[in-house]
Amino acid sequence: MTDASNTDARASAARIVTGGFLMGVANLVPGVSGGTMILAIGLYDRFIEAVARATSLRWTRASIGFLVLLVLGAGVAVLSLSAPAVWLVTEHRWVAYSLFVGMTMGGAPLLWKSLRPLSAASATAFLASLVGMVWVARGLADSPLQQGFLTFLAVGSLAAASMILPGISGSYILLIFGMYDVVVGSLRPRELLEAPLASLSILVPVGIGVALGIGLLSNVLKLVLSRYERPAHAALLGLLLGSVAGLYPFQDAVHEDLVSKDRIEAVVLALEGADGATIEQETGVTLAEADLARLNAAYAGRTKRELKLLALELETYPPGPTRVAVSLALLVGGFLFTRMLGRE
Repeated sequence: MTDASNTDARASAARIVTGGFLMGVANLVPGVSGGTMILAIGLYDRFIEAVARATSLRWTRASIGFLVLLVLGAGVAVLSLSAPAVWLVTEHRWVAYSLFVGMTMGGAPLLWKSLRPLSAASATAFLASLVGMVWVARGLADSPLQQGFLTFLAVGSLAAASMILPGISGSYILLIFGMYDVVVGSLRPRELLEAPLASLSILVPVGIGVALGIGLLSNVLKLVLSRYERPAHAALLGLLLGSVAGLYPFQDAVHEDLVSKDRIEAVVLALEGADGATIEQETGVTLAEADLARLNAAYAGRTKRELKLLALELETYPPGPTRVAVSLALLVGGFLFTRMLGRE
């Protein structure tokens, strides 16, 4: 292999690992699709081909190499950034969403280029997927589920399908079913070290579900992309653009007491009559007597399931000029970043 070929191979490998890392990060953030990140940097068709071959046991050296590099990047992101991702989304939502809106939009020019000249079938596919994605992003109902092996299996399958389908976030699916902090929280190093069996009781069924969901959808997508390439890419572009409808940065949680798993647990304990010392020992959340009284007055009679529903409620707010400027800078930076990665 020549020096130029070695350089190209290293660059391609670095791009795949980076794509996997972005996919991993994206799947930690509610509303952001890992599939969108792969699509944005121009690796989506290769990704679907490799996954479809793997799940149908038709291995090739190229598909195995691609998936190993992709999983390596995603694994590093998930293991190293699960806690920071939860913190960023709960405490600084506008920063995370501004950046990911830009990164998502950065994939649009690459897809648009593959559609020209635009046919009637492609235009129809684009509009249908755009409208459908906006409806999903803005109108999907909240419905937390009871936890258990079969529930984690089913949610893992659905979230996995969402991970590889651009525009629909696996974390968003977890969030609307009240499973986000449960599943992502079980990946935190502290949880894995202090309560490995509890974490595995969540991660094992979710992992099985992920494998099933990815295997089914990847083979369907491979068939569609091979037979209807341009309309399929047009539909993907619609999903890509429609996904940002659910990523408006300037929103905050209506109930700040419920923005994380630990805070929800603290409220549950407060409603059960626990004192501040017990709550801090159990959850790490510090509450004064006045806080305990306020929480009991605000959430009296609420079940844990109802508290998780309340935690999903968001409200928009008018951002100041500095925040708008920083948000735009993050958006542009994210856009340019994925545009750079998307170039061959």
